[in-house]
Amino acid sequence: MSENFSYLHTMLRVGDLEASVKFYTSLLGMRELRRTEVPAGKYTLVFVGYGDEKTHTVLELTYNWGVSSYEMGTAFGHLALGVPDIYATCEKLRAAGTKIAREPGPVKFGTTVIAFIEDPDGYKIELIERKPH
Repeated sequence: MSENFSYLHTMLRVGDLEASVKFYTSLLGMRELRRTEVPAGKYTLVFVGYGDEKTHTVLELTYNWGVSSYEMGTAFGHLALGVPDIYATCEKLRAAGTKIAREPGPVKFGTTVIAFIEDPDGYKIELIERKPH
């Protein structure tokens, strides 16, 4: 049955659209792929990602006009991104003002090196070190 499905995107509601777009594009290297204003619904959608939506899973940032913050629920965990050098990446992000929620280091009871950062709305993003082969 899984051959009938493909993972298209994850949606996050954001309180400051431009700050979020800047975070994901300038700091995490994604590209803004498309933007849709929906005046009748009073919201804006911005899709960002590392490649074209036809071949890559992307992130949908939804800004509901006039809503500047959301309560973080307890069900959502985090997004995960692979990086080649987690220590250098965290230093660059820290220098740019990004909150490092968990410093880089091995995962408990394992050898995988991870860190957690937060986007402007407080969503957690796990960075997983993936050395080039």
